[in-house]
Amino acid sequence: MSIDWNAFTPWSALLGGALIGVAAAMLVLFNGRVAGISGILGGLLKPVRGDAGWRAAFLLGLLAAPALYALFATLPAVRIDAGAGALLAAGLLVGLGTRYGAGCTSGHGVCGLARLSWRSAVATATFMCAGYATVFALRHLPAF
Repeated sequence: MSIDWNAFTPWSALLGGALIGVAAAMLVLFNGRVAGISGILGGLLKPVRGDAGWRAAFLLGLLAAPALYALFATLPAVRIDAGAGALLAAGLLVGLGTRYGAGCTSGHGVCGLARLSWRSAVATATFMCAGYATVFALRHLPAF
């Protein structure tokens, strides 16, 4: 295993991580809400009166950020090495996992770990291990 030093971008990754942390901290400090994307989106599917505005604004911000970035820099090329069926199955499995795990990577991995939540640590370790196992199985084991 080796690092592709030409693609290694620690400063932009550090800045991106800091921006995610600041956004999550601002949401919990100013709104009392955890920045878990699956929960924010799920709350829009069954809206509660007076609760949909901040959820829609948060999700629109997620979609608008790359467009704003594209005004100043070139977006990286998108390359997906999977077919439509695999993407559909993966999306359904991730959605099912977020329901069983009561949250997603942003809710547990970013916000829960920052609050030193034991439940979030277990959830994050579980979905990281599942991801590693899936990539290993799909890339290194013979098809069955």
